[in-house]
This record gives sequence, structure tokens and C-alpha cells, in this order.
Amino acid sequence: MLGQDQASKLRRLVAQQKQARTARIIAVASGKGGVGKTALSVNLATSLAAKGRRVVLFDADLGLANAEVLLNVDPACTVLDVLDGRKTMRQVIQEAAGGVSLISGGSGVARLADLSEFERARLVDSLEELEGEADIIIVDCGAGISPTVLGFAGAADMTMIVTQPEPTSLTDAYALIKVMTQRYDDSWSPQLLVNCATSRKEAQEVYQRISRVSWRFLKISVQDAGYVLRDEAMVAAVKQRVPVVLHRPRSAAARCIEALARTVDKSLVPVERRVGFFRRVLGLFK
Repeated sequence: MLGQDQASKLRRLVAQQKQARTARIIAVASGKGGVGKTALSVNLATSLAAKGRRVVLFDADLGLANAEVLLNVDPACTVLDVLDGRKTMRQVIQEAAGGVSLISGGSGVARLADLSEFERARLVDSLEELEGEADIIIVDCGAGISPTVLGFAGAADMTMIVTQPEPTSLTDAYALIKVMTQRYDDSWSPQLLVNCATSRKEAQEVYQRISRVSWRFLKISVQDAGYVLRDEAMVAAVKQRVPVVLHRPRSAAARCIEALARTVDKSLVPVERRVGFFRRVLGLFK
């Protein structure tokens, strides 16, 4: 039997460990819009939740959020309510299909796209509360190279850049990698996900092209996150506002996302940090 002093110390130690535990963060970004970034974020979150992980999906495309559309959720409140002090971050979380907890970034609100320094600090303070309560937080960033995108992508444990095989998408994906590398040097390690590939061979060719150019001109090593095949099942699922991994779990796209989720689940082991993710993001905004 433990003595009273020993038991008290053990309880304090366990409490400290619980407070120190932080979620692993995945930032999903893209050089341009329309490459399927949000659909990928939604389905990855759903797949990870199915494995018993506590998953929070934060739609960080502030003012243009549409993860709620793909999840068929009509949020009663968004981060705007947090910024205005009407709600806490826990109160704006919406439970979605598949066990995903969604934080809506709001849609059609221009103010959210250009937050003041005070508003950013308030948002970060609110989001920090979630880091000890989730296993994985997926941040669906906006497209492009805005300061908000660069801040979230630069602070994440895993930065996944989504592209499609088309030339404009590849050019913009490389542009994002270039800007990120110029800003963070070699302190980040991007992962490339090829979406809507017609075959595994095409996806590999796209990855090799980006990887070679990034190493040659930027001296940055781009990791291969995998690919998702072009699949009409994904199109149908989007129209139905249901994740394809739930709508058509045996489809080609769903199997690709499940493979990605398994890889992510294995690679994101729990860590402890002195500075949380959202606090680091605030520092990178400056």
C-alpha cells in the first residue's frame, strides 16, 4: 500500500502529466483552391475518429469555411462567437458524423479573414484549451500563402500539402513549399499528398517531380504522404454531404484515405511540449 504522502505525490504527478499532454497537430494546406483539401481533411478526421482517436477538425479557412457543408452540419455558433466573447471554444464545438468534433471558422464573414492582433491572441487562448483534450487536431487551412496559412502550417507537427496532377496545381504547391522554406528554413518537413490521381504511377510521378525540384532549388526534403485516386464516389459523397469513408467505404478513394489514416495514426505518437501548438502559431503570426 502506498503511504499518504506517496499517494498524494502520485496524484499530483498524474495530474501534471494530464495537463502537459498535448494533441498532435496536422495542418492541411494547398497552394491553390479547388484541389480537394477540405474533403481530404474531413475524411481523414473521420477515419482517425473511427480508430478511437479523439479528433477535432478546426476549419481554419476563416470567413470561407466549408467543412461544415461537407459534414452536413449547420453550426449554431462559430469562432466569431468566441472572438466576440459570447461563447467559449468548447461551446462552439459541433459533433459531426463519424465522431468528429468540428469547430467552424464561419462562412461569409469578411472580418474573420483579417483578424486584429488582439483577436488572434483571444482565438489562440481559446484554442489552447483543446490541446489537452484531443488526441489529434486537424487544421484545415485556407489555400495560398496568407500569414494565417503560413502560421498554422509552420507550427504543426505534420504539414500536409495537397495538390492535383494538373500543372497549375503543381506550380502553386511548389510556390507554397518555397515560401514556407524561405520563412522557416529547414525547421519544417512538408508532406505531399496527390489528390485525384488517375493511378498510383501518376501520383508517384507527381511526387517525384515536386520532390526533385524542391531539393534542387530549395534544399528541402519533401516527404511522400501518399495519394487519393480520382473516384466518382468522392463526387457523390460531396453532393450528399457525407464523408466518402462513410458513404462508400469500399470505394477506391475511401481505401486510399484509410491507408493515409493508418500511416498518420502510427506516426503521430503523443508528445509533451513546453509551448503548445496554438501558442506557437501566435508567435509565427508576428
